[in-house]
Amino acid sequence: MTGFIPLLEPPADHEGETLWFHVRGVEVLVADEPVVGRGTPQFLGLLAGRACWGVDVDDHADAAPGFAPLMRLYGAIPDDQWTVAGRAVQLVEWERTHRFCGRCGTATEVAPGERAKRCPSCGLLAYPRLAPAVITLVERGDEVLLARGRQFPMAMYSCLAGFVEPGETLEEAVRREVREEVGIELAEARYVASQPWPFPHSLMIGFTATWAGGEIVCDPTEIADAGWYRVDALPMIPPRMSIARSLIDAWIGRH
Repeated sequence: MTGFIPLLEPPADHEGETLWFHVRGVEVLVADEPVVGRGTPQFLGLLAGRACWGVDVDDHADAAPGFAPLMRLYGAIPDDQWTVAGRAVQLVEWERTHRFCGRCGTATEVAPGERAKRCPSCGLLAYPRLAPAVITLVERGDEVLLARGRQFPMAMYSCLAGFVEPGETLEEAVRREVREEVGIELAEARYVASQPWPFPHSLMIGFTATWAGGEIVCDPTEIADAGWYRVDALPMIPPRMSIARSLIDAWIGRH
């Protein structure tokens, strides 16, 4: 993230401008000054020297115009601000959902010196949650496997993805998810890149993989349709903000 320095606390000598990322439900408003908020503001870091804060706004508050879903803000604000807005969404959601200890129910406190909530009664530490998910572009010769998930609101096709389960490696998760969703086997899985995905708190870990065998058999609970596509006959694919699109664009560049 060009120009952004993640920090736990603002520098003691910082007297520059601020940037406030207000989170209301799943909507965000970016402003130079804070509007009505609740809870403890989360310091995010410095963006081009500006101190960035994330603040929770009541879901029903009409504090200021301009709130928009994070997905819709892409392209409407600078890319670096959009990425920081995603950080704000995740940290504000963590603040919302960790006000009480998950073990004994006691009200939590901010743990000094780290991004964590501490229970003063039993000592349990709660860190911001991240849910790792693998996303995989499967290749077969000059074709690529794309699928339309049942949750997609439109006829958009993308890479196969799923959450990593306890006790498995990323590569094992890739093979399991592909096998479960479309019934094929993979010969090789290669890590490409990762992307924070604040919807609401995922880390997308991108792979490419090579088809080894099997015919497409879609899991009807997850996949509405899937198929092999050539570069000159692609269906609707995800927008450019997603790692899925980056994987697809890289494949297009190779073909």
